[in-house]
Amino acid sequence: MAAVTSNRLRWGALLWVLTLQFFVVEAVAQARYTGPYTRADDVISALGAADSPARQLMNASFVVQAALILGGALLLLPVLRGGAARVVPALLGAAALGVLLVGVFPTDGNSTAHAVGAVLYLAGGALGLVALAYAVRPLSEVMGTVVVLLGIVATAGTIFFLTGVTRYLGEGGMERAAAYPLPITLALTGAALWWLGRGGDLAAAESSRRAEREREQARLAEQARARDAALESAAGGDRRTGATAAGRSGTGADGSPADDADTDPEDPWAPPRPRG
Repeated sequence: MAAVTSNRLRWGALLWVLTLQFFVVEAVAQARYTGPYTRADDVISALGAADSPARQLMNASFVVQAALILGGALLLLPVLRGGAARVVPALLGAAALGVLLVGVFPTDGNSTAHAVGAVLYLAGGALGLVALAYAVRPLSEVMGTVVVLLGIVATAGTIFFLTGVTRYLGEGGMERAAAYPLPITLALTGAALWWLGRGGDLAAAESSRRAEREREQARLAEQARARDAALESAAGGDRRTGATAAGRSGTGADGSPADDADTDPEDPWAPPRPRG
């Protein structure tokens, strides 16, 4: 945990906080756009097309965003908890690959690669946030709740945008409802994780989880000992019952006739007749 709460945690958190660079670059690119452009009606990719004066800056921001998302996920992976921690890097990695394709292949260039990249970013980012919520919830209930709410917004926005349900927010507005939650949530999560690590809360949480695992292991071991004792007691009782039944029937424990008793061949149901 010491390695996680020092340099690795600091740099991972910083990378996720820096994903906010996207909003700065988008605002600059929109300000330099010569034609009519509104966030409600026009998609983000238009700022990286050939007719955008700031297209190189916007596309560079997409590429940098891919490195920030993936780099932060890999550095912060040891902090994440539960089975969801194994899914987060894959989903956020898909989102990082998607935004990389968006930056390398503008919408008016290779439109197919650009569309694939957009879908990867939106879907991977939305699902990645839901998984991230479960992975950080053991560390902070508040953080887990905030992340899952933003993940739900991103998921709903992605579904509506990809299915063309854009009547109320517009095409650009719905795309932003799907795309904006990822950098916002990563920045908030990175800052929160850094703060928890700085205050020692991550170490305390790890110690608490370790103690809980030890208690669970002790409980399971006690259950196993009690089960073995019960089985051994039951087996001993069966042996004693068999010996008693054999004595009463005039046979030995191995089923052979007893030495001190004999049976009436004319009446097998008669009680044993003593010899002598």
